[in-house]
Amino acid sequence: MRSYDRPVTLAQLKVFVLVARLGSVKATATALGVSEPAVSQALAALRMHLGDPLLIKSGSGTGSGMELTDAGRRVVGIASQMVTLANEAEAAVRHSHGAPELLRVVATSMIAESIAPSLLLAFTARAGKVELTLGVSSTEEIEALLHERLADVALGPRISSSEDVPLDSEALLRYRLVFVAAPGQALAGRVGVAPVVLSAQDWLVDPSGADSASDIGKIILRLQVPTDRVHVFPNAAAAYAAAARGDGIAPAVDHLVATDVDKGDLVRLGVADTPLSLLWHVTSRADDRRPAIVGRFRRFLTTPDAMQAMHRVDGSVPVTRFRPPVHVTIWS
Repeated sequence: MRSYDRPVTLAQLKVFVLVARLGSVKATATALGVSEPAVSQALAALRMHLGDPLLIKSGSGTGSGMELTDAGRRVVGIASQMVTLANEAEAAVRHSHGAPELLRVVATSMIAESIAPSLLLAFTARAGKVELTLGVSSTEEIEALLHERLADVALGPRISSSEDVPLDSEALLRYRLVFVAAPGQALAGRVGVAPVVLSAQDWLVDPSGADSASDIGKIILRLQVPTDRVHVFPNAAAAYAAAARGDGIAPAVDHLVATDVDKGDLVRLGVADTPLSLLWHVTSRADDRRPAIVGRFRRFLTTPDAMQAMHRVDGSVPVTRFRPPVHVTIWS
């Protein structure tokens, strides 16, 4: 039964398109920075208004996925366009009022903790009147936020274009991944340790380690590390601190742990074929409707100031200094 007592809201449409892309209420709540009940309520209101479930539980057998109904498949593209147009309308109003340009950046946890805050502060120092937001998401969530124009720029793994959404993803920073532990750890001091030996160790990771599409997540999968051996900490600093206490090994960005290694709190393990040379990427939409500030930000990333900021490990500010993307506007 349809209910026309209340109109469809943008919040409901945003929730719907993200649940359709991510396949679950939980993932959508995480991506938007809201509670699962809030997502469920918004989705229920839209279902009631349109008189269709729109999304039903997937028959894949996992019990957690969701898939579109016939009506949902017809509606999702329209809903996505409406969300896009609403974002463009908001930008137009901000411009007419002389408000600062808004740049919504989303990043994986390690980047958000380490290089993004100082990088964004350096950009604002050069760009002037700009409002920045920084959110933390998994690779899958980042892709959905970019596709639905709920974020402007992503920092993290390379993200490929889809048939309907052209994306421009290019290398941002080459970094070296090493494995660190306490000086007294069993593998400390050994040379040529086979990577497979690491699968028998306790792994201490930041949230990106639970992201199967991240560099660390891929290594964990490739080495078939048992799930009970993977311990996820709120951030990389906490994982490094646990490694220094002797709780296990931590995959680490080399320049981020250099100070702890120099002080003797941590040692780099002699794992064969390490350090691993890996890349972080910057990704944004490639069409002509992306905000002009995105182009300016990407050009800034090629400057010496940006390179210096990304290697400044002691000058970052807490991620809490920045609002997550869409968290403030989703329920307005």
